[in-house]
Amino acid sequence: MGSLGLKPINTNGQKNSTVVVIEQEQEPASPATRLFHTKNLNCHIIAILGCTTKINPDVIKKGLESTLLNHPRFSSIPVVDEKKGVRKWKKTKVNVEEHIVCPDLDPDMDSPDEFLEKYTSNQTTIPLDMTKPLWEVHILNIKTSEANAIGILKLHHSIGDGMSIISLILACTRKASDPEALPTLPSSTKIKGKNDVGLLRRFCYYVWFLCMVFWYTIVDVVLFLATILFLKDTETPMKGGVGVEHSPKRLVHTTVSLDDMKIVKNALNLTINDVVMGMAQAGFSRYLNRRYGNKNGKGSSKTNNLPKNIRLRGSIVFNIRPSTGIKALAEMMEKKSKARWGNKIGYVLTRLPISLPDNPLDYIRQAKTIIDRKKLSLESRFSFSAAKLTQDIFGSKVAAKVTRRVLSSTTVLLSNVVGPQEEITFYGHKLAYVAPTTFGLPYVSIYILTTNFHEFCFQTFEIIFEKSIS
Repeated sequence: MGSLGLKPINTNGQKNSTVVVIEQEQEPASPATRLFHTKNLNCHIIAILGCTTKINPDVIKKGLESTLLNHPRFSSIPVVDEKKGVRKWKKTKVNVEEHIVCPDLDPDMDSPDEFLEKYTSNQTTIPLDMTKPLWEVHILNIKTSEANAIGILKLHHSIGDGMSIISLILACTRKASDPEALPTLPSSTKIKGKNDVGLLRRFCYYVWFLCMVFWYTIVDVVLFLATILFLKDTETPMKGGVGVEHSPKRLVHTTVSLDDMKIVKNALNLTINDVVMGMAQAGFSRYLNRRYGNKNGKGSSKTNNLPKNIRLRGSIVFNIRPSTGIKALAEMMEKKSKARWGNKIGYVLTRLPISLPDNPLDYIRQAKTIIDRKKLSLESRFSFSAAKLTQDIFGSKVAAKVTRRVLSSTTVLLSNVVGPQEEITFYGHKLAYVAPTTFGLPYVSIYILTTNFHEFCFQTFEIIFEKSIS
């Protein structure tokens, strides 16, 4: 991918700490924004950026001023119209220095990885200041086992959904090999069917396909409504208790070779998502088996210590609209133009079988069966439409309680975002990894960022795991 005609991000390091937003405009808040500002769904996004070099705070400030602050959500505050009681976004003046936290740290400290874990955990307990735009950037110039410096982007989920935020972060990056070029993202390719299929056979296939979609959607909608009313997951060591969203979280990420995953994918003729889901099921099953073994005094992972009939489900997040694209977001920030933005996500509830099969590949085969079944359902669109309809009729507080009830009745949340295909820089700082997640909701979160750095000796697959500290 060559240059797209974009100007290089200005990172000359000159100080210019105050940005003045000229127009005091007010924009109505979206339904999802109103939901995320209720007590029951007060959710935040945090992204940990590992850099291969020390971070220059002045360069970051200058880069933010020339890009991120041109986005209206990063230069606005949420306000409530006192007359109408409607929540809106209001343009405001932005002092960049108030949003950048750069603590004075000992670069030669003992256990920097432990310090980073405690620092990010502490951030999950500190709310953002609602009197200024809802975002912060933390700069930690400490050398960890995976990076020479750490940047932490913390923002409120009302600003945008996960796909929008990751796309925006990538729009602020450039290829390490070309400072004028945006990163390359993999494009989805659809397999075209054969054209020699007869008209009657094609008609029968479409009728059967529509019948399957209708049936699976009805089944999923019934189970979704049952979850709202009474259906809950089994109480396991993975499931958080009452008030778990208010406790500190441990944000832990790991890197898995994408090449190894592709070997499994190609050998079984599956997709990366099938392999990911199978890995998650295997991890959950073995973790619970060990925990139950320790509880019963057996302690051996080789014996089956799992109780029978464990119901463990995951809430899978789907972006139900086409992505804005990093090129459009980059141009929007450069030219201060408009682009699609906000939160438009749906949830799919899926069972995660907990078992100990003799063949580990059975986890992946089970996952493929579940995913193929979910592809024939419109549950994600139903959940989005149902939340919007509930909000329009009963208000944001009721809609937030219903959404929270669904999420608290399940155990984990899964989300997958595709990352760049080459090494990238964030305002001139080369990145070693990006690990995003959320906090503030009553579940364990697993967020997955798939990247493909050609210049590395191995490809990476980032998984960040959020768990309450007990």
